[in-house]
Amino acid sequence: MRGRFPQRPADRTGGRKSVSSLNKGLGKVEVTLKWDPSPLGAPVHDLDIIAATYSTDDPYGEPAYLVHFDSRSPDGTITLSRDSRTGQGFGPDEALVLELDRLAPAYGRVVVGVVIQQSGGRRTFGDIANSAVRVAVGHHELAGDDFADVAGSTAATVAEFTRAGAEEWEFHDTVSGFDTDPESFAGVMGSRRP
Repeated sequence: MRGRFPQRPADRTGGRKSVSSLNKGLGKVEVTLKWDPSPLGAPVHDLDIIAATYSTDDPYGEPAYLVHFDSRSPDGTITLSRDSRTGQGFGPDEALVLELDRLAPAYGRVVVGVVIQQSGGRRTFGDIANSAVRVAVGHHELAGDDFADVAGSTAATVAEFTRAGAEEWEFHDTVSGFDTDPESFAGVMGSRRP
């Protein structure tokens, strides 16, 4: 069994956490994901991190752009630095880096989610052993979750960041489950208000 992220109870109320005092504004954030590979002979488990960026003028509308496997933000402020298709190996299987302090003022909200690819038949988080997500600024963990509260879902939002002023961002620790495929999830993941 591989090492797991340290877990802490998640705030399920959609509570806001401003970490500006920690880092003089929320700058570089990393979201990492891990899971155990599928058993020998079973279809491969493939989970993906997706980030959706929304405009300041329409923070709950259509995403201005998405970042997922094989893509990055147009300005390079949100990048997927690691992408696993099997869950094999050491350390995080997927890693997404968000440089919120460099994000243009035209963008006021970023939602990060995790979705399970469904090519080998329907799978939920409860079907994937030892899945865990971690949100951190440097060595300071903002949130960690093992998807237990959304075990029957095929996708989940795991973090939300909103602009709190010209230079500062707030982090919202909220995990919400969805029952949808990867393509549909990208269109609805930011529709829920905290």
